Amino acid sequence: MTANTPILISFSGMDGAGKSTQIEHLKNTAEQYGLKVEIFTFWDNVVVFSRYREGFVQKVLKSESGVGTPGKPVKRRDKNVRGWHLNLMRHILYGMDAMHLTAVIKKAKTRGVDVVVMDRYIHDELANLSLVNPLTRTYVRIVARLVPCPDIAFVLDADPELAYARKPEYPLEFLREVRAAYINLANLLGTITVVPALSLTEAKRVIEIAFRRILHKRGVLNQRGTWAA
Repeated sequence: MTANTPILISFSGMDGAGKSTQIEHLKNTAEQYGLKVEIFTFWDNVVVFSRYREGFVQKVLKSESGVGTPGKPVKRRDKNVRGWHLNLMRHILYGMDAMHLTAVIKKAKTRGVDVVVMDRYIHDELANLSLVNPLTRTYVRIVARLVPCPDIAFVLDADPELAYARKPEYPLEFLREVRAAYINLANLLGTITVVPALSLTEAKRVIEIAFRRILHKRGVLNQRGTWAA
């Protein structure tokens, strides 16, 4: 592959949808083809002022930290807290995140990476905005055009009740709203591949097939699925 044109793949979806599992499987699949893979975590590698934003939700919004487990749930108060002032702040910060995301992807292209995998993407932030607002929908379209468009932008669908059972961080009703928001965002942008709420094994197969199609398109694999000369 050409070093300055890595394949860009993003994974989005509600907490508990299985993103980490699918990312690890895709990484292993790509490495089996001899491809160099680099994984970025949106919050750690892209989000601007992440430390201050985390401190704000903990001190001001009284959000509990950590990842919830079935035996020890946490009560998160961050993206599930609404208010016009918070929405305005989100529009500003998400725009800054989009600009930094572009810089991060551009820098990755200089390191000889074949596949860049994003654990969450700008889509996860845009899905947290009010997509019924015409001005917000325009904002979402603009931001989506400003950032690099992934070769495959996955949104992992999931049953909210099952997702809540795996990661009890947010109220179940909020997870239902989030699920609908991701679907609405996919319909709005037309550049997102929604992976249905399947078993982990079935979802792995869907994602692997989509990845192999990109490899064929790039000329990395031939039609028989072997390495192209």
